[in-house]
Amino acid sequence: MKTLIFALTLSIVASLTARAELKWDQTTIELHPAPNDKQAIGHFKYQNSGKTPVHFKSVHASCGCTTAQSQKEVVAPGDKGEITATFNIGDRTGTQVKTVTVETDEAANQKTVLTLKADIPQQLEITPNFVFWKQGDKPETKTINVKVGKDFTVKHIKVTSSTPDFETKVEDAGKGQFKIDVKPQDTKKLVASMLTIQPEDSQKVFYATARITNAPMAPVVPAGPPAPAHPTAPTGKTN
Repeated sequence: MKTLIFALTLSIVASLTARAELKWDQTTIELHPAPNDKQAIGHFKYQNSGKTPVHFKSVHASCGCTTAQSQKEVVAPGDKGEITATFNIGDRTGTQVKTVTVETDEAANQKTVLTLKADIPQQLEITPNFVFWKQGDKPETKTINVKVGKDFTVKHIKVTSSTPDFETKVEDAGKGQFKIDVKPQDTKKLVASMLTIQPEDSQKVFYATARITNAPMAPVVPAGPPAPAHPTAPTGKTN
């Protein structure tokens, strides 16, 4: 009986010591892309410190703007490798957090969440990004302030309105700042316009909104060129 118990104990110990185990150098990577970078790429390195192979079941990114790729499907004991996470920046700015979920056949840690943080410099800061007039108000000029980010040089910006109901004029305020004067033709009818703001020699496009409304409205974050417009249709942009 004692011999049987001893044999079972040895078997349990052996199974525990022989398990597969991935050790990650780090599960969170913070990147600081340059202003003109189109992608932010993180390399999550690992090693199988166990006694048996590790099999990858799946590697899944949290959103469509991020892809993830594993170098291999099976990691032998002692072998090293990495998961490469690629975040396509597009028009996004500020701090972006993306995750990659890795699933293996490890008994103890079947799922590992890898986190990629990218701090993307903002080329233009626009305040406010929404100006409005109440229907029947005097059609006075309102100003949108534009500040160029510290990592960028912008000498001129171009502003266009999606409708002819608003006039825009750009003034260089110096020290990397611009003023955009916005004036409605009149305030008799309800109308909305998307203002497209683009630095010279740049692919980046920014947006603000001008609107005639029948009641005071809270600011919105513009989202891009509006659909063919009903005057009261909401418009907005998220990064």
